[in-house]
Amino acid sequence: MGLQRPARIHYSSPMQGLHLTADLTDCRCDAHWLTDAARLGAACLHAVQAVGLQPVGQVFYAFPATVHGSGGVTATILLAESHLCVHTWPEQRGVTLDVYVCNFGGDHSAKARALMEALLTLFAPQHIHRNTLQRGVVL
Repeated sequence: MGLQRPARIHYSSPMQGLHLTADLTDCRCDAHWLTDAARLGAACLHAVQAVGLQPVGQVFYAFPATVHGSGGVTATILLAESHLCVHTWPEQRGVTLDVYVCNFGGDHSAKARALMEALLTLFAPQHIHRNTLQRGVVL
C-alpha cells in the first residue's frame, strides 16, 4: 500500500494581506509630482489618510539630478497596516507603486485598492502594468 498524500488545506494565516504593485509609463502629470519629494510626500500622506489607512512613519527622498535630467523621488510611508512606496523616474516619466496591507484585525483590501486608484489618478499614466498578490496563504 502506497503513502497517501494529504489534501491541500488552504487557510489564512495571521499575516494574510494584499500586495498591489503598478509600473506606470508615460505619466501625464505635472513634472513636480515626479521631482518634488516634499510635495509628492504630502500628496501620498493625504491619499493614505483619505482612504482610512494610518501612517506611522515616513521618508521622502529626492535623488540628485544626473546627465539624464532631474533626479527622481522615493516616497515611503510606513502604515500601521503595512506600507506605501512610490519611486519616480522623471527622465522617463515613469513611476512604480507598491501598496501592501496586512489584514490582521480587519480586511484593509478595499483601502489598498482605493489608495492605488488615487495614485493612478495623480500620475495619469498612459500605460499601467499591475500585479496583485495575496500574501500569507499557507498551503
